[in-house]
Amino acid sequence: MVFVLVFLGVFALIALPLLAAGSHQSSRQVLASLDSALSTDAPSTREQILNIRKDSAMSSIPWLNKKLLQFQIAPYLQKIISQANLKWSAGRLLAISGLCFVVPSYGIYAEFKNGPIALLVGIAIGLAPLFWVLYLRSSRFLKFQEGLPESLDLMVSALRAGHSLIAAMGLVARECPDPVGMEFRGCFEEQNYGLELKVALDNMTTRMPLQDLAIVATAIMIQKESGGNLAEVLDKTSHVIRERFRLQRQVKTHTAQGRLTGWILTGLPVVLAFLLYFINPDMMSVLWHKPMGIKLIWMAVGMICVGGMIIRKIVTLDF
Repeated sequence: MVFVLVFLGVFALIALPLLAAGSHQSSRQVLASLDSALSTDAPSTREQILNIRKDSAMSSIPWLNKKLLQFQIAPYLQKIISQANLKWSAGRLLAISGLCFVVPSYGIYAEFKNGPIALLVGIAIGLAPLFWVLYLRSSRFLKFQEGLPESLDLMVSALRAGHSLIAAMGLVARECPDPVGMEFRGCFEEQNYGLELKVALDNMTTRMPLQDLAIVATAIMIQKESGGNLAEVLDKTSHVIRERFRLQRQVKTHTAQGRLTGWILTGLPVVLAFLLYFINPDMMSVLWHKPMGIKLIWMAVGMICVGGMIIRKIVTLDF
């Protein structure tokens, strides 16, 4: 076990500098390609610019990028990183997670000489960067959801003043704060670059997979195909979104006690274990020095996880 941890530690220490160097080198190559492409107007160079825009490498290290493209998890990681508005790659996230796994695992194994405990703690800390990305992603979704009704009101005012739908979206892109303005700006620019409105809206709903935004996109496409008063449709859609958001907040208020209970019951055994270890290390060390103690640890971890998921399922309601 110690040899595996040492190998992973050495690998992480070597891979991270290569990752940073590769990222810097890749940036220089892209800038050089853009400079050479913009200096002439040949069709081949225009195609080169298009290829640069479409390039979405999973890692700046060529062999690592090739390996990541073979796994289905790499595109998913790249997608959630983009939705969290981070300038990372999937390879960088995996490298940071690997380093967070190796260093604590090696330190705990060197201190306690227990492989399962070191592995368990390493996995928990190694998943922390992924959880942080997911937290940023959910926070950005929530901020977008809060700002969407105001952006729809702005679009309604622009449509009633005589502006077109595209001009109204451009107004939202200029006046609304991020992430609402950023996403509508991307949709507005894609439509100006020649994409159909349906494709641009589908791309925006892919970047922000929210039910409220899907309702807006569906309302716009239905009005485009069948006609009607789009301003009135968007006004009613804004009202529905506000009511759904108000109902969600009411449910969160009523379930706050259950969610707090779940966090306390999940974290209390872990905190007590650390406190008891610092108070009486000899008594707690029996858990990872005896086979029965190791089995009890795994059983406790499993029961804590199952109990936390059950409480989360009870207090979480979908709308």
